[in-house]
Amino acid sequence: MTKPIVVTGTDTGIGKTIFSAALTQALSATYWKPVQSGLDEETDTEAVTRLTGCKALPERYRLQIPASPHFSAEEEGVLIDTGNLALPLIDGSLVVEGAGGLMVPLTRETLFIDIFRKWQAPIVLCARTGLGTINHTLLSIEALRARGCDLLGIVFIGDEVADSESTIVEYAGAKKLGRLPVLRDITPKTIRTAFAENFQLEDFGVQHEENA
Repeated sequence: MTKPIVVTGTDTGIGKTIFSAALTQALSATYWKPVQSGLDEETDTEAVTRLTGCKALPERYRLQIPASPHFSAEEEGVLIDTGNLALPLIDGSLVVEGAGGLMVPLTRETLFIDIFRKWQAPIVLCARTGLGTINHTLLSIEALRARGCDLLGIVFIGDEVADSESTIVEYAGAKKLGRLPVLRDITPKTIRTAFAENFQLEDFGVQHEENA
């Protein structure tokens, strides 16, 4: 069994699910999103499965309303038991995707970052490359480190903004794992190509099964 990799973001809607799919595909991993808010459209688990053909574990909580999990759960009469969110033990690699950003509340008492702290698994922080990313990313890194989380590195998502990326890496003293460009068409082939061209698998601390 290899150590899970947790994928989180500085905000919601920045493309971390697409990156999670690319990483899952590259590692031939199992994918798991423990909490899904919003079921009207294709869920993240369904999207990753479609794009990768890899195995996905079922969500522990599936909430209809596309909002913060704590709000969705309260509105739907669901009690989120954070003790039910332990990392699953599986053979092979596991990619775990959080919901929204680090400070998203799961309950009135627990943020997602509190679960990350308990897991003590390597974390990949996805950050957009647009305006505001320096502030959002540095604050996110500070929050992770204040809680003793293991930051594996940063994945930038979007068009290249070299100064912003280098500034974040310099101030944070964190590793840049790569940048996922904007993809016009999101298909199994395009995410496979984008990952191969922009990332080094060994930076994620996991060997591909063929090389294991």
